[in-house]
Amino acid sequence: MLNLSRLRILHELNRSGTLAEVARVLSYTPSAISQQLSLLEREAGVQLLEKVGRRVRLTDEALTLVKHTEVILEQLELAEAELSAALPDVRGVLRVASFQTVLLSILPVALTLLSQTHPMLEVEITQREVGSAYEGLLAHDFDLILGEEYPGLPEPVRPGVDRVDLVRDGLRLALPGEGLLAARPQSLADLADAPWALDPSYSPARTWADLLCRQAGFEPRVRFESPDPVLHAHLVRMGHAVAFIPSLVGAEHLGGTQLVALPGDQQRVLFTAVRKGRSKHRAVQAFREALGQAALANPVLPPVLQLRD
Repeated sequence: MLNLSRLRILHELNRSGTLAEVARVLSYTPSAISQQLSLLEREAGVQLLEKVGRRVRLTDEALTLVKHTEVILEQLELAEAELSAALPDVRGVLRVASFQTVLLSILPVALTLLSQTHPMLEVEITQREVGSAYEGLLAHDFDLILGEEYPGLPEPVRPGVDRVDLVRDGLRLALPGEGLLAARPQSLADLADAPWALDPSYSPARTWADLLCRQAGFEPRVRFESPDPVLHAHLVRMGHAVAFIPSLVGAEHLGGTQLVALPGDQQRVLFTAVRKGRSKHRAVQAFREALGQAALANPVLPPVLQLRD
């Protein structure tokens, strides 16, 4: 009979592409990965890998095994979900990956709610951006991830993933409360010469910000680059920059700033994603419910001005 652990190694090799990456994800040495794949070839009785330069490629027979392995892994998670329904309490460990804004605002409230309603459930949180979080989800490092989708930049739903939208979060222009940069602009183009605090260039938030500024006719003069929205807000408060700030950063971090509504009611969508076999697990359902309640309870500051198109 084929060994499930070895099948998972083959499945991960098909997903990640290299033996070194499989070893990293599954916490093996590369030599151990090679040994396990050799044993799987003996069990299967067919060639599974062929060398292409310094890399390996899966054969057609290996790809057939990968397809069956995907079904097996999903069925096992479905079985775990059914067993969880038979337990008197929601319990166990739920591994979650999230980006910073949610960690600041929604997650602490959700964890408090869960501690009251499901004290036997332990939630482990890791900070990740959406791309690496998805990789971890598909590699079974995480049970659930929180992601974000910016206007005009749809986030593709990966095969085998169940996505549920959580909340729409308004995106605002943040100005200092006083000083040279505090003058309220009539349009975004009025800030063409202003210093900006923006996310790093590889992030969806930055791609969206750059597109919005270009539509207004200028390239933002980025003086501060960081993925930390609280730092952005602090730099704005101190009069050093202007920035785009998600509403969910929270009122406690936005004191001393002016929030301005952007043209077109710019909003990002926050969502949760799990592997489909995990979607009916009681721990996942309880966590999603707590997140929804926390999102509704989160206070946000209203904008003081609406920019024209």
